[in-house]
Amino acid sequence: MSRLALVAALGLLVLAGASAAAPPKAADLESELVCPVCETTLDQSNAPIAQRMKAFIRVRIAAGDSEEEIKDALVAQFGTEVLAKPPGGGFGLLAWLLPLAALAVGAVAVAVLIRTWSRCRPPPGEDEERLDPQLERLVDDELARFDA
Repeated sequence: MSRLALVAALGLLVLAGASAAAPPKAADLESELVCPVCETTLDQSNAPIAQRMKAFIRVRIAAGDSEEEIKDALVAQFGTEVLAKPPGGGFGLLAWLLPLAALAVGAVAVAVLIRTWSRCRPPPGEDEERLDPQLERLVDDELARFDA
């Protein structure tokens, strides 16, 4: 049984290595990079700079560069604004955390408002002001007249 497990583990390692070594696809990279002129992804842009960036990607793929090497080269030339997804560390981390923090603050604010509003209203039947008995009798007489 242990030999079967060892053979299975080796097979998985070989498959994982083969998939990791697969060359990047131009279409995948074009959807992850942004045109510096029109600020849309390269797969949607027809700007001249976008066309040059697409050609650069295809040349680098043909040369055997990895996806990270191609992205690093474009970031070195155009800056991090060329990435459609902000980097996960440093200042780019704010782009990921700020919306989550705003959502959390909003949820807490709504919870506090609901709790405050629910405590402000007296329960039904309490603190009701009674009418003057004479005025109450007049209201009852008028209501009885409409019921008839």
